[in-house]
Amino acid sequence: MTTSGAGGASMDTERRLRSDHVIVTEGLGRDFLVGSRLRRTRVTAVTDVTLDVARGEAVGFLGPNGAGKSTTIKMLTGVLVPSAGSARVCGLDPVRERRTLARRIGVVFGQRSQLWWDLPLAESFALHGAIHRVPPARHRERLDECVELLDMAAFLTTPVRQLSLGQRMRGEVTAALLHTPELLVLDEPTIGLDLASKERLRTFLSAVNARGDVTLLLTTHDLPDVERLCRRVVVIDRGRVLVDDGLDALRRRFAGHRTLVVEPVTPAAPPAALPGVVAVTAEAQGLRWRLEFDSTTTAAELIADVARRVDIRDVHVDEPTIEALMRTLYTR
Repeated sequence: MTTSGAGGASMDTERRLRSDHVIVTEGLGRDFLVGSRLRRTRVTAVTDVTLDVARGEAVGFLGPNGAGKSTTIKMLTGVLVPSAGSARVCGLDPVRERRTLARRIGVVFGQRSQLWWDLPLAESFALHGAIHRVPPARHRERLDECVELLDMAAFLTTPVRQLSLGQRMRGEVTAALLHTPELLVLDEPTIGLDLASKERLRTFLSAVNARGDVTLLLTTHDLPDVERLCRRVVVIDRGRVLVDDGLDALRRRFAGHRTLVVEPVTPAAPPAALPGVVAVTAEAQGLRWRLEFDSTTTAAELIADVARRVDIRDVHVDEPTIEALMRTLYTR
């Protein structure tokens, strides 16, 4: 039997959202009452957040402290009941179907542990498998993959309390992935880690997401995490979504000028009056030029123009850093 008409279209839309989108929110909001029993004030933490995150995406959810990121995540995971709007995560109502949802998502909070402090790491993993009722064969397959990619074999029998921060965070991510979740929520996953540990964790998460079976939602103040893992960024401030766009598109809109770095074959002064170039700097006694250019020209056009005037040994484009992009967004 086929349903037609407006009601049928609505049902088709809902089915599409459930199958193709891991997160769908509409006008999501949350208020809190603060103060004493006799005098309370209503404070809005999140208002009118409308998002959709497709299956397999990696989305950076960014904003300054107090912007509403954690409150939104708590509503998406069923910890908080929304004051307004609606949310569907993995096709489920996060509050009413919280237990079912818990089996389909993984959550990692950088400053909170889901591992048992006095147990060896391997026993924590075994307990997580039992809690989520993961079939033993699938549990072993997933655990072996994580142990290999995150280089954890040397400390599986070490109690969690004796692990370094980097080792524990690798364990936290593994514990969140053992039941093969559709959505992995990461809140400051690399906080306090050294450079080697950060890179190991980023490489692993990138590989997991690249397969398309795990959607990532990442909140962090460590912006290289976003640059390494995410193609899309949602920026929230004062409880409202300011920007929701691809990272490359945001760079074009907000990050200002790009820089073409040219290394000529022989020392020379950089050419003058190039189309779109707003500033020119010569370095290394004429063996390196920095040509800052605006959106009226493209990198390819500028490279071609320079190549017609001088023989080039090397050339590359310096993109604006994501730190600069965020500073511009927050300032505006």
